[in-house]
Amino acid sequence: MPTILITGANRGIGLELAKRYAAAGWVVIACCRKPKEARALAAIRGEVEIRTLDVAKPASIARLKAALGKRPIDLLLNNAGVYGQRGGFGRTDPKDFLATIQVNSLAPLLLAEALLPNLMKGGMKKIASITSKMGSIGDGPGGGGYAYRASKTALNMVMANAAAELKGKGISVVVLHPGWVQTDMGGRNAPVKVGDSAAGIMRVIDGLTPAQSGRFFNYDGSTIPW
Repeated sequence: MPTILITGANRGIGLELAKRYAAAGWVVIACCRKPKEARALAAIRGEVEIRTLDVAKPASIARLKAALGKRPIDLLLNNAGVYGQRGGFGRTDPKDFLATIQVNSLAPLLLAEALLPNLMKGGMKKIASITSKMGSIGDGPGGGGYAYRASKTALNMVMANAAAELKGKGISVVVLHPGWVQTDMGGRNAPVKVGDSAAGIMRVIDGLTPAQSGRFFNYDGSTIPW
């Protein structure tokens, strides 16, 4: 059975992806900060392992790496993220801004670096990171959400760069916009249901070829400008 490691798997899109991959017969390594409180994760049927991971803390990433040892991983799905401070120009909190970058931009890179040996042992060799169209410069910034937008733009560059460096190792790297989804972050009025977003993300990842590595995909399979 293929193995996927999902961060931020205790709620929202991460939880839905964990459910769907488990139902599809995958071994799911579901990571979150507080496993004892992840009741919905614990209720999933299938091969689901709940692991402690606080992506904001490099030491936590190191502990996860040590716990996994040389175990093969087919797909790393960087899903954990935060929105950070809301509001527009003139309201920037430096501490919050940097904390948002830490979680949304740096942590996915550190995790990919830490788990590279595991991915090399996997059969599929894929890294997918959940980004946002709000981080697209080509699609036109709309104002507000400075920390979130900047962190996703940075994530896009990080993963585009990783795609270029890891191409020779046979690892495919992409970023995916999940849509404006009905989650705690997206709100109830968002137009995309969690299940539809997760299903689309899975289709894109499943059909991903090495030639498509380094691209910015929408959950429906279309491409988004950087």
